[in-house]
Amino acid sequence: MGRVAFLVLSIVLLATGARAEYPDKPVHIVVPFIAGSAPDVAARQVAQRLTASFGQQFIIDNKPGAAGNIGAEVAARAAPDGYTLMLLTSSHLLNPFLYARVNYDPMKDFAPITLITRIPSLMVVPPSSPAKTVAEFVALAKSMPGKLNYGSGGAGSLAHLSAEAFRFATGIDYVHVPFKGAPEIVLGLLSEQVQVGFPTMPTAFRQAQQGALRPLAVTSAKRTTVMPEVPTLLEAIADGFALEAWLGLVAPTGTPTAIIARLHVTLAAASTEPLFRQALGSDGSEIVLNSPAELGALMREERVARRALIERVGVKLE
Repeated sequence: MGRVAFLVLSIVLLATGARAEYPDKPVHIVVPFIAGSAPDVAARQVAQRLTASFGQQFIIDNKPGAAGNIGAEVAARAAPDGYTLMLLTSSHLLNPFLYARVNYDPMKDFAPITLITRIPSLMVVPPSSPAKTVAEFVALAKSMPGKLNYGSGGAGSLAHLSAEAFRFATGIDYVHVPFKGAPEIVLGLLSEQVQVGFPTMPTAFRQAQQGALRPLAVTSAKRTTVMPEVPTLLEAIADGFALEAWLGLVAPTGTPTAIIARLHVTLAAASTEPLFRQALGSDGSEIVLNSPAELGALMREERVARRALIERVGVKLE
């Protein structure tokens, strides 16, 4: 059978037989974070859309704890039959390098389905800061080395790694103030306990939009559609960098490729729906919904790049 004929037959099978056979019972999406968190909110939008498309319930199972490691281990050990999926975050690629013991391999134990969103961080300062631009903040920090504080959601968090990457890129010296989580970065900035932070866009977007915080740059490779006036760090400094969080949908390795293809095709079709895009992207996240191969390539690239950054920072967690 020719390649074109095979592809046509595959599409027909996906559109007919796969729909009838899968799913014939509820599908569980493991979210390794608490209900109400940014990953959970995105996962619920995806679950709602898949439920509507397949006529079968896609149920969110929150399995929080240990920076996402508990839920990831549960999903990795699930039967590869398409009835357990997981919301994978970029932090899962970091955890094996941060923690002494992780009971899953993000590359070997999961089959990619689609990248859902990319989530840039905002470099923000309090409105009282004299720095109006990235260059002005660098000049301010260099004029008073070791006197400014930056906030993060804890050692090894994206906000921590972003701030350290900024230190390496600019040569400034500032002090790390770790908080319990990302929302506390905003509180620390509002109270001026810290003078700069790199919270994710969903965490700080409203405050930045309303003027409670001043955005200096975004950490994405290109400017965001919700704040197009804010430059990227690639634009703002000579040795700028791009470092984003992201959310993807995966299944246990061994899940049938027909099921993975069906899930990807369904979500890719939803990417053009205004209501779905609004639900996922109103906080500055970029909706992607690409192919399994593209998500797999991103995972491989990010694993290498982030490992190098973690080793340079020298962070290790228990």
